[in-house]
Amino acid sequence: MRNTKAFKEAVAQTLAELAHRGVTLAPSTVEDTIEKNINTVADRLGIQVRSAWRYFDASVTADRLAQSLASFEESSNEKGAGQPPMPPIGNPELALVLAGVPDSLAQTGGDLYAVIVNVAVNAWMAGHIHGEDGCAGCDDSRGPAGHDWEARMHTITEMQPNITKWFDRDVWTAAVNDAGFTVTRR
Repeated sequence: MRNTKAFKEAVAQTLAELAHRGVTLAPSTVEDTIEKNINTVADRLGIQVRSAWRYFDASVTADRLAQSLASFEESSNEKGAGQPPMPPIGNPELALVLAGVPDSLAQTGGDLYAVIVNVAVNAWMAGHIHGEDGCAGCDDSRGPAGHDWEARMHTITEMQPNITKWFDRDVWTAAVNDAGFTVTRR
């Protein structure tokens, strides 16, 4: 189905309709939704997939996708999701995470997925550690020793006094290039 002209046009029309609504979704999300909808129509009506295209409306699909996204964002905000304790920009630990990307690329042989997972986990931990004192889920979870966030940041800064250089895009890009990789857009 995905290789048909009808499918490609449906995706393009739906993405255009979403853009008119100010909604940005990954093309793969739109593709998956359209494929599921067309197959569902064909199954329920007992018709061939190619005949189900007559029931497709990009505007309606875009409306439903936009409404679904808005509903998801609203429910997430109500529950506090997407509001993690974020370390401040300039945080030495966040700089350390950024500094690890070129090395991670070299160690994984350029496996971008592995690098992104590594960065995501480390950034999440940095944010969690930064906000641990305000995290209701962390009460009494640190044991008798407690957690001294300031001491942790001081230690990182002592180990690498110029750690904040990693917030400079040019420094980071040069390090990625030195590791033998480039970041280019196709």
